[in-house]
Amino acid sequence: METIKYIERASGETKTENVPSEGMLKWLYSSASGKATLHLLFKRKIVSALGGWYMNTGWSAKRIPGFIQEHSIDLNEYEISNIEEYKTFNEFFYRKLKAGARSIGEDIVSPADGKILVFPTLKDVSSFFVKGSEFTLNSFLRNEELAKKYANGSMTIVRLAPPDYHRYHFPASGTASESMKIKGHYYSVSPLALRGSLEIFCENKREYCTLTTADYGDILIMDVGATMVGSIIQTYSPGQVKKGDEKGYFAFGGSTLVLLFEEGKIHFNPDLIDNTQKKLETTVKMGETIASPINPV
Repeated sequence: METIKYIERASGETKTENVPSEGMLKWLYSSASGKATLHLLFKRKIVSALGGWYMNTGWSAKRIPGFIQEHSIDLNEYEISNIEEYKTFNEFFYRKLKAGARSIGEDIVSPADGKILVFPTLKDVSSFFVKGSEFTLNSFLRNEELAKKYANGSMTIVRLAPPDYHRYHFPASGTASESMKIKGHYYSVSPLALRGSLEIFCENKREYCTLTTADYGDILIMDVGATMVGSIIQTYSPGQVKKGDEKGYFAFGGSTLVLLFEEGKIHFNPDLIDNTQKKLETTVKMGETIASPINPV
């Protein structure tokens, strides 16, 4: 497998991603023996449950200093900046930002820190992923009515790697529905696993809600779990929410947020479209503008 390149939005530079457990992921997702092991063991809940259990123990806290150093994480932007105050690795993993650590931009903003891909139409997905035709809204949403609603719409994928801030927020103000759960497995959402297909999104554990807005129509927000994600925790209450309000957080592991927009409602920012067309993700921070309305009310 080739290295994973991405664009750093702030500088415009092309960089190479440091993928945690890269060797094991390559084995699991690209070799015959690895794929057999993946289907027999790693996709199953018990593996992620055991991983989640360990990350909630005091023993796991010993991993924090090395993780911070390896990934150059700046704790000064978080509520708790003293490493000693984190009693478990999971406490550190879903750490909270300080108030005002992220500015909230105009229009539609990124719901999380991570790396983003944008698709102005669902047809664009197959041009990015080798096996994009395997990704269908019917299998992803498991709801025919919703699949029809977003069939000709737009989609963005925000991928959270383990070093990223793992709380996620609302991309716009509006009325949020209750969260609906879809049962599934626990495949990795690393780019090494996703490089071939988005089908993994249709098989992993996930939850979604609909955010009804004045300017952008109904935005569907899907939270996708992955290997070693013991929990998807929703911290919001259904009803009126403001852009930038916290929606929830993921426990340990890489995770993904998928946003679906109705047809004719939004424009993605040109730099994000250009980079995606070059088959490159772009780094984003929670609160950065990623799209604007076509016909604002």
